[in-house]
Amino acid sequence: MKRTRNMGFPPKLALVFIGFFGWCVIATSVPDTNVTTVLCNSGVYSKGDPFGTSLAYVLAEIEAVTPTSKNYDYFNISPYPNAVAYGHAACNQNLTSSDCSSCLGTAKTAMFASCQSRIGARSVLHDCTIRYEQYPFSD
Repeated sequence: MKRTRNMGFPPKLALVFIGFFGWCVIATSVPDTNVTTVLCNSGVYSKGDPFGTSLAYVLAEIEAVTPTSKNYDYFNISPYPNAVAYGHAACNQNLTSSDCSSCLGTAKTAMFASCQSRIGARSVLHDCTIRYEQYPFSD
């Protein structure tokens, strides 16, 4: 009886292919938008206060620029001298730009749900943070 050798795929070559294709898969991360902390300044501003205009500018800017900035970390200051607002936002660097943007939107919503008309507030989620104040700060 004549024996034939199995001409299947060699196991070492199979491991090389599995390793290569596993390495080529791009891992993506879904943002963890669970709220860790929301802090509110005790000071408030009223409707029509110029601080509201400055705040709207700063928040729009940091939401738009942070997801495209280096390391997803961006500080900003409003250009209006009569009522200055300062802002900062940052995201986990493992997120995509789109996920960073989504996380910051959730952080902003959580912040304003607790801190309406405050002159300063901070919202910290697991994968991002957003903060504004009436004075300069560094996190």
